[in-house]
Amino acid sequence: MTPSAGTLVPRHPIRVVADRTGLSLDVLRVWERRYAVVAPGRADDGQRLYSDADVDRLRLLRRATDAGRSIGRVAKLPTDELAELVREDDAARGVAAAPPATSREARGHLDRAVAAVRALDPAGLEAGLRRAVVALSAADFVDGVAAPLLGAIGEAWREGRIGVAHEHAASAVLRRVLGFMTEAAEVAGSAPGMVVATPAGQVHEFGALLAAASATAEGWRVTYLGADLPAEEIAAAVRHRGASRVALSLVYPADDPGIPGELRRLRDALPPGVAVVVGGGAAERHRAVLEEIGAACVPRLADFRALLHDLPPRPEP
Repeated sequence: MTPSAGTLVPRHPIRVVADRTGLSLDVLRVWERRYAVVAPGRADDGQRLYSDADVDRLRLLRRATDAGRSIGRVAKLPTDELAELVREDDAARGVAAAPPATSREARGHLDRAVAAVRALDPAGLEAGLRRAVVALSAADFVDGVAAPLLGAIGEAWREGRIGVAHEHAASAVLRRVLGFMTEAAEVAGSAPGMVVATPAGQVHEFGALLAAASATAEGWRVTYLGADLPAEEIAAAVRHRGASRVALSLVYPADDPGIPGELRRLRDALPPGVAVVVGGGAAERHRAVLEEIGAACVPRLADFRALLHDLPPRPEP
């Protein structure tokens, strides 16, 4: 089906496109640069402008990659073929009829985990989470159990429905389980390396733990350093491990004035060619310095995984 002339008029700036497609700015730029998924026009001031047809195509590409397809395999498909492929994937997963079984299963694991937290039952919580790790894919566990459990714990603690002891016990269990996911994965020694940490002053480590588990599940050789690391120590770990990428999480404190300086020092200390990816709830607040140092900003784990798919650690068959 040929798009009408009106749908080909470039008129949407990239931030509007990011909002309408659910893709981060950095994923959009990487897909455009590496795979030429769309060819935006330019305004008089040089700003990228995307057409309605571009937006529709990018939505389809996101749905295809969310279903597990590699962007490298689908980027060159004509839009009609891409739309048909997405319809087939949706039909196979029963998207229109009901939530995927994995979503319902993850919800059951989450509900039982929340109940164990409320009961101050760390042994039961850990046993249940380890069962969930085995039963679910890494993405389903991270997105459907671990991340929402962290949110539920934080909300319950702020509202006074659980105490400090509940929060500390549950956090200790989650650290062990996410560490287990990273340590137990079988990753080839030849896999590309990634160092994961939070920079100096950032004391909330769960975003980094979730990123480490996600990257390990995708086949990366992850070295997890923990929270509150000076830039020089992170760079030294990168050199020691021969890593090709650094993933950082920025969460708390969100308005830390020391972060821009730490990020600049890290970029200066890293070997040439090492990519920096920054995520977490506070990442957007530091977008200006991230763009300055050439780092990718991925506020959501889904965006982080999209970049991992963009640079697959294992050659495709």
